[in-house]
Amino acid sequence: MKFFFKAKNKIGEIKEGAIEASNESAAIEVLQKNNLYPMSLKAESTSSLKKTFLKYFETVKSEELVIFFRQLAIMIGAKVPIISALSSIKEETSNQYFTRVINDLVNEIEDGASFSDALSKYADVFSPLSINIIKAGEASGNMKRSIEYVADNIEKNFALTTKIRSAMMYPAIIIIAFFIIGFLVMSFIVPKLTMIIKELDAQVPWYTQMVIGASDFMARYWWAVAVVILGFVGSLWYYIKTEGGQRDWDQIKIKLPIVGKIFRNIYVTRFAENFAVLLSGGIPIIKALTIVSSVINNTVYQKIFLKAAEEVKIGGDISNVLKKYKEIPPIVTQMIRVGEDSGQIDSVLTHIASFYQQQTDTVTKNLATLIEPVLMIVIGVAVGIMAFAILMPIYNISSGIK
Repeated sequence: MKFFFKAKNKIGEIKEGAIEASNESAAIEVLQKNNLYPMSLKAESTSSLKKTFLKYFETVKSEELVIFFRQLAIMIGAKVPIISALSSIKEETSNQYFTRVINDLVNEIEDGASFSDALSKYADVFSPLSINIIKAGEASGNMKRSIEYVADNIEKNFALTTKIRSAMMYPAIIIIAFFIIGFLVMSFIVPKLTMIIKELDAQVPWYTQMVIGASDFMARYWWAVAVVILGFVGSLWYYIKTEGGQRDWDQIKIKLPIVGKIFRNIYVTRFAENFAVLLSGGIPIIKALTIVSSVINNTVYQKIFLKAAEEVKIGGDISNVLKKYKEIPPIVTQMIRVGEDSGQIDSVLTHIASFYQQQTDTVTKNLATLIEPVLMIVIGVAVGIMAFAILMPIYNISSGIK
């Protein structure tokens, strides 16, 4: 449980921050052990609704993290003490939540914690990869380079995430627009077109009768249909957020036609880029694989890299595991084997990341060209069926009247 405190230290300075403790008494004991004398102590609200609401506002964007680490690297390089550097950055941060986080980092470091340990208390803001790279920098004495690694890594991961959104945006907009237009046509336009057929009581084919029946139902109960559709979409969204739903969605994403290739390339790029950064930062290979699996953002690939970590733990090679999975391109497995044999796996991984990033850029740029024919065929078939089922009977009736 989190407690927010306001306390004085031995020389009378007032400190503010947050600590984790099982209850209020335990929180006071923790403060006293750190030579802090509480003035006020308030437990974090346990309202799940409030937490859900605040979660969407108390966030730190990737761009803000990049600026934070870039500024910190410059100040560390200029021999500015880390507490002074963090305090200066805090003054220039416009995000109020991030300002509180930085203030807590300062308090933690003043109380004797290392920078990486302070960061680990905010796992919702700083990724395990960032924390471990900085921890390795603290051990090696090269903090500036480690912080630059983190900034570069966040920037590249943000670029990959943007590519995923770009890849999904075009088809999503077209499909949503298609369904909205279809809903409006069936609810408000088709019923008016079929009035001629109903008034003349003409004989029409079975498929026209089906369209007329569906449009009459939509015209009468369009609000109920809208509620059902929104309920289905909401339920589907909720299911995807569950553990089982996330696994299923991760499987579907990499098997989608056209877009699936983009996702696979992005996950391979993310693996190679992050793994290379961790190895270059001095993180042991088993721990690096475990960290990469947690930031890959796909449960299918997470499972693969955890298997690879287990293989290395018993003396095996990463390439032996990766070649068993069709989700990993053969060229990646072969290049990693070369890296293992030559002892230059981090260099090989950098080349892999560069190659697949170029592939992703090319496919993403051509995505509209690849998907447009498929979408046009689907839309054309739907419009053709509608025209054949409604307009042809009307034309035949009008021809018979003449």
